[in-house]
Amino acid sequence: MSWQQYVDNNLIGTNQVSQAAIYGLDGTKWASSPGFELAANEVTELLNGFSNSDAIQATGIHLSGVKYLTLRADDRSIYAKKGADGACAVKTGQAILIGVYKEGIQPGSCTKVVEGLADYLISVGF
Repeated sequence: MSWQQYVDNNLIGTNQVSQAAIYGLDGTKWASSPGFELAANEVTELLNGFSNSDAIQATGIHLSGVKYLTLRADDRSIYAKKGADGACAVKTGQAILIGVYKEGIQPGSCTKVVEGLADYLISVGF
């Protein structure tokens, strides 16, 4: 399966994720949903947030030009919110999965989908 198929089928296709992307730990984009592009500094900010959660707890995170308030951050997952919208980013051994949800989608539903795909990718060596 291609990385784009993971985004299209396993993230967006669940109807629990509005926008999604997969980036390598080196900052390169592996796949994304249409119109969801992270700037290089946004990817760096996210990557650094996994190892230094204090920084993003204080300033929030930026995804595709939108600033989110960081709710939780550790070495595996970052959860963020902006009004009724929010995001979940999960780090695997080789990649970061990012899922954004819009109003009408339950935060826990989006989180379950993104975390579940991350668990699968980790189990197969990614």
